[in-house]
Amino acid sequence: MIYDFTITTGKGETLSLADYKGKVIMIVNTATGCGFTPQYAPIEQLYKDYHDQGLEILDIPCNQFGGQAPGTDDEIHEFCTVHFNTTFPQMKKADVNGENELPLYTWLKAQKGFEGFTEHPYKALLEKMFSEADPDWDKKPDIKWNFTKFIIDRNGNVVARFEPTADMADVEACVKALL
Repeated sequence: MIYDFTITTGKGETLSLADYKGKVIMIVNTATGCGFTPQYAPIEQLYKDYHDQGLEILDIPCNQFGGQAPGTDDEIHEFCTVHFNTTFPQMKKADVNGENELPLYTWLKAQKGFEGFTEHPYKALLEKMFSEADPDWDKKPDIKWNFTKFIIDRNGNVVARFEPTADMADVEACVKALL
């Protein structure tokens, strides 16, 4: 269950996900130098619009995709607050795939695997890049790129996984329906 996990905040403190019982949670792996980085703005808007109704957002910076999250946790936090005025909690930079992945991500991917990219200007580029590296890429639950979002309902169930190509209006509709 999601409430069994702990993660580390950007300030190095342990955060128990049990603290979020009864909340709708969005967990997103982010990067500061990615084509999807502008998604920080609509994610922050979601937080502003729905936090008082029970939405929590956990931002987990990750440097596994093209080295697009360089810098320290403090530098990443400063970038996000200066450029996007983010106020949602930011965690310690971590891996979301591979032998050093956060156990939380092992569990999230087991709950909701990859189901494909939605139409987006980057869709063909991403699919070409992944298929050249691994012909079975689309059959694996791994996180494919920055800004993959998992939505957890108030009971701790993973109800949706949105790839970075997903329309943020669809993400908002999912969150709103759970609140």
